[in-house]
Amino acid sequence: MDEITLKLSNLRALLLQYGLDGVLLRKASSFSWLTSGLSSVINTASSFGEASLLITQENAYLLTNTIEAPRFLQEEQVEQQGWKVIAQDWYSSESPLNILSKGQRLGCDYPMPNLVDLSVEIARLRSVLLPEEQNRFRELSNLSAQAMAEAIYAVRPGMSEYEISALLAKACLSRGVEPIVRLIATDERVFRYRHPPATSKPLNQYAMLVLCGRKYGLVVSLTRLIYFGKLPDEIQRKAHATAYVDAVALTATRVGRTLGDVFSDITLAYATAGYPEEWKLHHQGGPAGYEPREFIATPQSQERVVAGQTYAWNPSITGTKSEDTILVKEDGFEVLTEISGWPSIEIEVAGTVIRRPSILEM
Repeated sequence: MDEITLKLSNLRALLLQYGLDGVLLRKASSFSWLTSGLSSVINTASSFGEASLLITQENAYLLTNTIEAPRFLQEEQVEQQGWKVIAQDWYSSESPLNILSKGQRLGCDYPMPNLVDLSVEIARLRSVLLPEEQNRFRELSNLSAQAMAEAIYAVRPGMSEYEISALLAKACLSRGVEPIVRLIATDERVFRYRHPPATSKPLNQYAMLVLCGRKYGLVVSLTRLIYFGKLPDEIQRKAHATAYVDAVALTATRVGRTLGDVFSDITLAYATAGYPEEWKLHHQGGPAGYEPREFIATPQSQERVVAGQTYAWNPSITGTKSEDTILVKEDGFEVLTEISGWPSIEIEVAGTVIRRPSILEM
């Protein structure tokens, strides 16, 4: 089966399992997943695009409006993928979904009144990438790593966080990557906030750049830090401890284990490194793919690690952070967002040396 045919087959099996007549995919992530990387997004701040997909046992519909339909038909050529395009007038209040689904029982990838919530089941399907998707994810990861390197090597003291964010955005967009999350912190803000939107504050010595980049609907995450001058011993100690936690997280992400199992190893690593409470200050990450995180790992998580999933763990100890995106394989993992020539910290975990990015000193 080709990529789309296989995914439709899996969705239709889900319909049989739940006794449904069809499933509505509203989320932009689901749209990209089921169309081999096409985009329905106009407003990048929204989780929903300007088109939905309706799948029944017999048909596959793309529901949109008369503004978007020409682009889907002419540029994206969605009919060649097998989609029946149904376009309503943008000013019409009558949804074609009501006509197509009359008398039918539908599921949805998002909680909606009168529809069966299949958001978790569909997130599981989205999270396991087929070989074609893995290749697209590698391309995205490589481009995002290049963009991060270009931006961070251009950072200079005196730049505002806004200017640093602009560097990162330009480096991404020039490569066809949407920078859907850019978090920039400098100096004391690196220590104060885990989620630091950019401000007008100028950089003195220390900066953290966080990126979630999107292409083909897939999302990759990575973080890098830079220090101008000699890195203080306290930050160096924390950076090494964070790298240790990250290395444990990567090696713990093995096929068949639950996210709760991995989370337990992560919290133990924090304690072993001498920072037993730091994990409570920010989530630790989880499986990625068509969302920055399809699931957030918690101590109770029963979702299992599956080969073909991508993971972005993001351990942090106040003032430091370590984050890359990996692809899980049957026999281990592949780091997808490495930056060539970036300085690293070598951590030994269970007899294996794992290299994690260190703070760049300039």
